[in-house]
Amino acid sequence: MAIIKTEFSLALNQVATERGISPDDVINSIEAAVVAAYKKEYPDAFNEEMQAKVSKDTGETKIINKGKDVTPPGFGRIAAQTAKQVILQKIREAEKKMVVNHYKSQIGTIIKGRVIRYDGYNAYIDIGKTEAIIPREDQIKNERYEVNESMIVYIKEIADDKFGNTRIITSRTDPRLIEELFKREVPEVANKTVEIKKVAREPGERAKIAVFSSQSGVDPVGACVGQKGVRVQTVTDELGGREKIDIIQWNKEIKLFLIAALSPAKIQSVEVDEEAKKAKVFVDEEQAPLAIGKGGINVNLASKLTDCEIDIIQSPKESTSTTNNPVVAEEPKKSKPQS
Repeated sequence: MAIIKTEFSLALNQVATERGISPDDVINSIEAAVVAAYKKEYPDAFNEEMQAKVSKDTGETKIINKGKDVTPPGFGRIAAQTAKQVILQKIREAEKKMVVNHYKSQIGTIIKGRVIRYDGYNAYIDIGKTEAIIPREDQIKNERYEVNESMIVYIKEIADDKFGNTRIITSRTDPRLIEELFKREVPEVANKTVEIKKVAREPGERAKIAVFSSQSGVDPVGACVGQKGVRVQTVTDELGGREKIDIIQWNKEIKLFLIAALSPAKIQSVEVDEEAKKAKVFVDEEQAPLAIGKGGINVNLASKLTDCEIDIIQSPKESTSTTNNPVVAEEPKKSKPQS
C-alpha cells in the first residue's frame, strides 16, 4: 500500500535537507505513529508484537505481525494522514531547534523587540524569528507594555517552562542592559578603550556606572556622557526616560572611589575598614540628604557599586559637641522666601 509513491521520497529528502532532520528519524517516528494509529483503530486485533514498516522510497506502509503482513484493507488513508502529521511535527521541532540555537548565541546581548501582548504579569515581545518573554520580575516598575510598543531588551537566558516549552527570557531591569546600551552608543566602550567596571541600578529610578580607561588622554566619564550629554541621554531614553544615570570614574583607591560614588554629595572624609568592607563617610549637615538620597537610593547604589557597607555620619555646622551623629535620610528643608 502506498501513501504517496512518487512524491514521498522527494518530500522526505527535501524536509531532511532543508530542516536538518534525519530521514531515518522521520521514518522511525512515522512507524511508531502508524502502530499507535492501528492500535486506536483496531484495538481488538492489536498485539504488542505488531510493527509498522515504511518504505523510504515509496512511502508504502505495512503492519507486520510475526513476519506476516496483516495490513487491513483501507488502512492506507489512516497511514498517509499519520505520516503527514509526523512530518509536520518534525518540521516544527526542527524549526524550533534552529530558532533556539540562533538565540543561544545571542545570550548576553541586547535586541529590539515589539510588544505583542501583555497578560498582566508577563510581557511577550516579537524579536524577529520568534517571541520572547519579559517576566514580571524583569520589568521596570511602572513601565507600561502597550501592544506594538518597541523597546530594547537584554537576552538573559533560554529555559524550559513547567510544561517543557522553551522560552527566551529577556529583561528590562538587568544591570547588563545598561552596559550593552553604552557599548552601542559609545565607540570607546565598544572598542574597549573605556571599560565599564560595574553597574548598579534601581530600575526606573536611578543607576550608577563606574568607568575606567588605562589609556592616557582618554576621559572615560566624558566619553560616556558625550557632547552636551547626548550619549547618556540616549541610554536614558531607551530605559523609558525616567532613570537618571550617574557616570563615575572608577578608582582602585577605595576612599577616592567612595567619594566619587556618593556624588553629587560633597564628602568631608572617609574611614574604611577594607577587610570588613565597611566605611564611615563624614559629611556636612546640609550634604547628608544628598549623600543618602531619597529613600536611601544614593547611598544604596554607592554601596552596591563599591561593594562596601556605607554609614553616612553628619557633622553639624555649629555644635559644642565633639561627637559625630548618625543621620537618617530626609528631604532637604526648603528655606522660607525672604520678604
